[in-house]
Amino acid sequence: MTMAERKIIELEQGWGSMRKGITKLISLLEGHSDQQFNPEEYMLLYTIVYNMCTQKPPQDYSQQLYDRYKDSFEEYINEMVLPAIRDKHDEFMLRELVRRWDNHKVMVRWLSRFFNYLDRYYIARRSLPGLSDVGLICFRDLVYQEVKHNTKEAVVALIDKEREGEQIDRALLKNVLWIFVEIGMGGMEAYENDFEAALLEDTAAYYRRKASSWIEEDSCPDYMLKAEECLRREKERVGHYLHASSEQKLLEKVQHELLTQYEQQLLEKEHSGCRALLRDDKVDDLSRMYRLFHKIAKGLDPIANIFKKHVTDEGMALVKHAEDASSNKKAEKKDTIASSDQAFVRSIIELHDKYLQYVSECFMHNSIFHKALKEAFEVFCNKGVGGSSSAELLATFCDNLLKKGGSEKLSDEAIEETLEKVVKLLAYISDKDLFAEFYRKRLARRLLFDKSANDDHERSILTKLKQQCGGQFTSKMEGMVTDLTLARENQSAFENYLAENVQSHPGIDLTVTVLTTGFWPSYKSSDLALPAEMVKCVETFKEFYQTKTKHRKLTWIYSLGTCNISGKFEPKSIELIVSTYQAAVLLLFNSADKLSYSEIKTELNLTDEDVARLLHSLSCAKYDILNKDPKTKTVGTNDVFEFNKKFTDRMRRIKVPLPPMDEKKKVIEDVDKDRRFAIDASIVRIMKSRKVLPYQQLVLECVDQLGRMFKVMQQKPKSPFCPRYFSFTLFLWFLSGFMLYYFDDHQPDFKIIKKRIEELIVREYLERDKENPNVFRYLA
Repeated sequence: MTMAERKIIELEQGWGSMRKGITKLISLLEGHSDQQFNPEEYMLLYTIVYNMCTQKPPQDYSQQLYDRYKDSFEEYINEMVLPAIRDKHDEFMLRELVRRWDNHKVMVRWLSRFFNYLDRYYIARRSLPGLSDVGLICFRDLVYQEVKHNTKEAVVALIDKEREGEQIDRALLKNVLWIFVEIGMGGMEAYENDFEAALLEDTAAYYRRKASSWIEEDSCPDYMLKAEECLRREKERVGHYLHASSEQKLLEKVQHELLTQYEQQLLEKEHSGCRALLRDDKVDDLSRMYRLFHKIAKGLDPIANIFKKHVTDEGMALVKHAEDASSNKKAEKKDTIASSDQAFVRSIIELHDKYLQYVSECFMHNSIFHKALKEAFEVFCNKGVGGSSSAELLATFCDNLLKKGGSEKLSDEAIEETLEKVVKLLAYISDKDLFAEFYRKRLARRLLFDKSANDDHERSILTKLKQQCGGQFTSKMEGMVTDLTLARENQSAFENYLAENVQSHPGIDLTVTVLTTGFWPSYKSSDLALPAEMVKCVETFKEFYQTKTKHRKLTWIYSLGTCNISGKFEPKSIELIVSTYQAAVLLLFNSADKLSYSEIKTELNLTDEDVARLLHSLSCAKYDILNKDPKTKTVGTNDVFEFNKKFTDRMRRIKVPLPPMDEKKKVIEDVDKDRRFAIDASIVRIMKSRKVLPYQQLVLECVDQLGRMFKVMQQKPKSPFCPRYFSFTLFLWFLSGFMLYYFDDHQPDFKIIKKRIEELIVREYLERDKENPNVFRYLA
């Protein structure tokens, strides 16, 4: 049928048919009828709209149908929806609102289908709101705007009831709140402004009341349990019926009222606060504290400060206890004091283990707690005990751990684990260069006297130190270990040489360890006049060594030498283990029955200090191998000595000890000298490149450069070593080599740098500016 032949449908006629369809739809929604639309009815209504919209003007009723479509909603809402909602209150009103909203959406869906042609053509061409939007706008303007306040109040009241433990219809709340979301037509303004803002305000007020009561009544752990449970429930609440966008805002409100506002008061509770939890090892409560406060901006700072102070106090208590123990044992044996020092280091390691575990397990490796732990340990780990610095104590602990017969009787696995912990402690020591020098001294003794319990452990700790402090830190120590390997090969070659050249054999078993000067500590040197037997040993080895190389100078070190001497006493022969110097003294008595102090001094070409020390060890100490006249406990320059033929001992082999030398003072002096060299080199290097600098800038640049790395050339003095007695086995060491470089992260204070600047001015490396004395110039 053509357009001309199609019968014109007038507005009222067509709307009458549409009105019947709308009435039937409303009847279905209100439950007055259960007769659904069949396809024929749907097509009839759609066709009516189509025909009325496609008729030629003025019979094109598109605009009129669009207006009456809207009027239909307004009429239905005003006559049926609003009265039904106004008649109910609280939860009943919410249920009615949800039912009316669901019905309204059904009505929009069906009417949009009937009037679909309007959407497809008329509305699209004129950029009018779509049919679905018109239906939502009608509900928003007529229903939502009227009931939103009461709805919000009712929902918030139900949420408060649930917070107090009452059961509520969560599904109902979810449906109501979804109206706030859907009514925004793609935006969240309605939900946020008309509901969420009120919810957040009510939440803050609710938890403000709770917090003010709980903080007075509950202990810190109990308060945190409640706070954690509240946060869990609020998060759960979002999952059940609130919009997901509310979660962060809601939790922040709860956190602010329960935690942020009362953090200081909570942490400082006298018997249950953070300090008490740390003191009583309440790891679960500490973990909960971290979980609660780590989401709050700067929430962990007060906890970290308390943690730092607590660890510092515990560490200082250990220092004080060790200091007191050291003071009480001044009169006791040296090994007792040493044992106390070892126990102190072990207690520091245990303390570090404990709180490092707290950082990893309770505080989830958070960097702020690692920093707090580091700063705390830096305080007491740099405190000396009993006159010994922390660097010395740590080096001594390592020595005791690694040498044969040490007090730390541990398995290989336990030793490796302890070494790892010691290196971690080293990170807190400011005088790492001092530790390195003490450690190197003790490593040298372990290596030279074969007192190292396990070579693998020695290499293992060097690897750990290298990882912790860098390659320069361990370069000399690694060189020492390598030297010993090469020295063993060299000794084998020497023994082969003696086997092939029998006429060159000195008649004494001789062991020589060849070392490189740059790697090893410096040792006291003296021009000891060796007995003839020893001279022959030295000459024989020199001849052998010249067959290998002519470009290295041998410097003989006697101070660490060891000799095994067979002493022929009347009761029985006894093997004496003595130092080279002691052996040189005893060998003098092969050709003389009595010798005076001055004769011994002249024969050996030693200082009074050395001679007195040697003679005291042989006549006045543990063993009286020499008789002294007069018989006193001290050695005088007028004393006369003779070989004690009647000396005996229950052992057939004894070690005659020498009074220990105080190495501590020399180590500290050497390190201080290294530091001065390093500072001087840094200042000159900076000024050479900058030419002119103000004092403040020079100091800052120097500290920065030294803090990163500095290399210092350390000068090595001469060194000596050892022989034996009647028929004896001789062990000799010599050092050959060059110079060493030293790395350290020690940062000197400004006073030291200022003193070095003044010294460089005196030495004419720098000068003050004539116009401004705070400015320095470099003198080429």
